[in-house]
Amino acid sequence: MRRYTLPVVLAVFLVVGTYGAARGQTDRQHPDALMVVLLLIAALALFWRSTHPVPVLWVIAAATLVYMLREYPWGPVVIPFVIAVFTTIRLGHRSAGWAGLISLYVGHVGGRLILGLNQDGIYQVLLVGLCFCLLGFVAELFRAHRDRVMAAAKTRREEELRRAGEERLRIAQELHDVVAHHISLINVQASTALHLVDRQPEQAAPALSAIKDASKEALVELRSIVGILRQSDESAPRQPVAGLDHLDHLVSRTKRAGLDVHKIVHGDPRPLPTGLDRAAFRIIQESLTNVVRHAKATSATVRIQYGEQALVLQIDDNGESLTAQPQEGNGISGMRERATALGGTLTVIRTPAGGLRITATLPV
Repeated sequence: MRRYTLPVVLAVFLVVGTYGAARGQTDRQHPDALMVVLLLIAALALFWRSTHPVPVLWVIAAATLVYMLREYPWGPVVIPFVIAVFTTIRLGHRSAGWAGLISLYVGHVGGRLILGLNQDGIYQVLLVGLCFCLLGFVAELFRAHRDRVMAAAKTRREEELRRAGEERLRIAQELHDVVAHHISLINVQASTALHLVDRQPEQAAPALSAIKDASKEALVELRSIVGILRQSDESAPRQPVAGLDHLDHLVSRTKRAGLDVHKIVHGDPRPLPTGLDRAAFRIIQESLTNVVRHAKATSATVRIQYGEQALVLQIDDNGESLTAQPQEGNGISGMRERATALGGTLTVIRTPAGGLRITATLPV
């Protein structure tokens, strides 16, 4: 709306203001129809200043130059030209903006000389030139400010997109760890229950109970993560963010799946930053999940060393493998990404006995 309002209001102001200013300028050309036409051209051309800034600048510069050379009364005639110069330079057409300034200045001085009009004094000519230069520099300052604002906005937007991408990756890792761990336990317990249900039905009950517990915990954690994604205020059951304080529960739950897990802690346990605490728990969880799913192991050892500079996790199993180099799937890749995101490292090697050793070093 402002695009259309400004030219109309400015056209009225130019005509009325110029007629008012003409009363005290007896030495200038008396206002006539051509003067009004030139003022209307200069004002109404601003309709297209945003879409065609350079042609608009040249049209206004030509109308203003003819006005000056006709020696019509001094007044607000330069306002459309100032607006056109600012718009042209602000939109990035810097060369055209400066060319318009120089052309109007040179055309005014040279045109008066060619037409034999009364020449202004040298100081007045220099002053007008200085005003034109000042106009160009102020327009450049506005352009630079606009570029800085746009660059800052773009940087903020890119930062928001980067953080959103990191958050999606984190949630995807959480989903993978939760689903993989609980489904693996359910799969192992279901296999055990199927094996015992006919031969020793009384021993199938613990396996079924473990399936029930694992599925219930999986649903609770999944609803918590989905609640974060939906950003809703539903009263869905939620758990605190899983950390090393849940490790004993993880160990006992994994033992019920048939894997004998031993936990060894070196150093003095202490509260850790939330991101580090969660990553450490998920790395241990995913390591035990890999043991349950892929390793032919009966036991695993989880060592946690609280150092001054780093938290070191080491998970060993007594499984066997025919390949010296362990195969890395999504689980190990996810663990390495968690460690790298915190500035740490994660290594996976085969022990001399054939088992797998996962070592994660996470800076505190």
